[in-house]
Amino acid sequence: MHFKWNYEPPTSERIAAAKELAEKIGMSPILADMLIQRGIKTESAAKRFFRPMLNELIDPFLMNDMDVAVDRLNDAMGRKERIMVYGDYDVDGCTAVALVYKFLQQFYSNIEYYIPDRYEEGYGVSKKGLDYAAAHDVKLIIVLDCGIKAIDEITYAKQLGIDFIVCDHHVPDDELPQAVAILNPKREDSTYPFKHLCGCGVGFKFMQAFAKNNGIPFSRLIPLLDFCAVSIAADIVSMTGENRILAFHGLKQLNQNPSVGLKAIIEICGLTGRELTMSDIVFKIGPRINASGRMQSGIEAVDLLVEKDFNRALAEATHINEYNEQRKDVDKQMTEEANQIIEKLESQKHHNSIVLYDENWKKGVVGIVASRMTELYFRPTVVLTRSGDLATGSARSVAGYDIYDAVKSCRDILENFGGHTYAVGLSLKIENIPEFRRRFQEYVNEHILPEQTEATLDIEEEVDFREITKKLHNDLKKFAPHGPDNPKPLFCTRNVYDYGTSKVVGRQQEHIKLELVDSKSSNVMNGIAFGQSGAVRYIKSKRSFDIVYTIEENIYKRSEVQLQIEDIKPSEIED
Repeated sequence: MHFKWNYEPPTSERIAAAKELAEKIGMSPILADMLIQRGIKTESAAKRFFRPMLNELIDPFLMNDMDVAVDRLNDAMGRKERIMVYGDYDVDGCTAVALVYKFLQQFYSNIEYYIPDRYEEGYGVSKKGLDYAAAHDVKLIIVLDCGIKAIDEITYAKQLGIDFIVCDHHVPDDELPQAVAILNPKREDSTYPFKHLCGCGVGFKFMQAFAKNNGIPFSRLIPLLDFCAVSIAADIVSMTGENRILAFHGLKQLNQNPSVGLKAIIEICGLTGRELTMSDIVFKIGPRINASGRMQSGIEAVDLLVEKDFNRALAEATHINEYNEQRKDVDKQMTEEANQIIEKLESQKHHNSIVLYDENWKKGVVGIVASRMTELYFRPTVVLTRSGDLATGSARSVAGYDIYDAVKSCRDILENFGGHTYAVGLSLKIENIPEFRRRFQEYVNEHILPEQTEATLDIEEEVDFREITKKLHNDLKKFAPHGPDNPKPLFCTRNVYDYGTSKVVGRQQEHIKLELVDSKSSNVMNGIAFGQSGAVRYIKSKRSFDIVYTIEENIYKRSEVQLQIEDIKPSEIED
């Protein structure tokens, strides 16, 4: 893959500011400069960044309708009404349902949870789910990670004598559903200071408000923070503000004392005994929770997350792991088919976006395939399949481009759509696909910037090997948890050479294990370059090259720093 390297050398003012901040916080000027690039310019802001405190969480009652929501929940409990916690079938929805159900269950027993079937009911609040609720005498539904667009469904629920509290983070339409309360920081009229909560985050804020109102100590909420960390990582929301606080303490909980269900998943993933990071959630834990809703039913994931007995949880996690293996096979097959379609569709190569349709694809994995396509081709992608009489699917975006607006521009030919900046779900009549493709592509062509369709590496700092010390690595860890708006820092070192011992490794000889020196010191640095064996001939030619990398801990030799190399380029020959 050909990457474009983005690097802005610091100005003399920035160098001076970094030096001053570095002295105050006892860190390298390199790391101080990284803080400045994140908008953190004072000692106190740096302390807050490195040590996010739970007492800095925003007052939940600043969210519109929160007082109404808490009052209605208190009334339901006072009147012994049956309560249903209803959520989406993805990671964010399942963790949100597990969190709210688990917390309330400690104080109230007349409560159950419900996850709609992806294939029978589709996304969001379904008529089938409401009929089930009415048949079981449910009087209040708390819906999580969906519901903001369920106008008809919530009107229908009202007729059945069921009230709704909506906890959602997707972009609302102009018209809001007739719910008792709508908790959503993205409401047009929202006064809540932080806009980027995930669905589980909104659920947490609701429980925080309920606890506060009922004199329940905040400490009772802390065991549930691991669910927040999992949902924040899996839903790829901004890793700033409140999300950073929740993710930081959620990771701590996940590492020290995870809930029984998550502990079972950690064991199944083979992650027991090591420090878990956000990327472990993104690549290992999240996909397994998701696989349940994609391949079978999301309710199994919630069963696992609320399970109290470890042996039962382990059996459930093993079962869900099998779904994940099936998901991988389907995903791989669909990605290959999608690639073949793109290769055939010469016309799509010249566009800045991709729209694919195949009626035989599995509904549960179109989102994953769309993500794969954006990674491969750096184009906003929509992948559609057939569901009954409609085409349904997922849209995924590239960094910095709002795909929600692109889908919204075609709303008059859509049956339904919803989501946020980087991910949207949609459905439309099959006969409208060609028109949708034309208009979607036209909109993207007009609004996307050329650099958004290029594979870029944003380099934060240019360093020499002598600057990569154990202290720098330890301090670097404090920048975690990483995610959007706080990415894992990328470094660049120019004019490095093979120490003479670099070699290709891997089953297919596809990776390079590197031992490198640079021109400024005799420090030998170890590195791994995954999938880049094509560069080995140049490396072995004894000529200098430039590298972009992240600084990692060698998991086999804990005391050793290892470079994970993202790209390798021959050094520019200067006259």
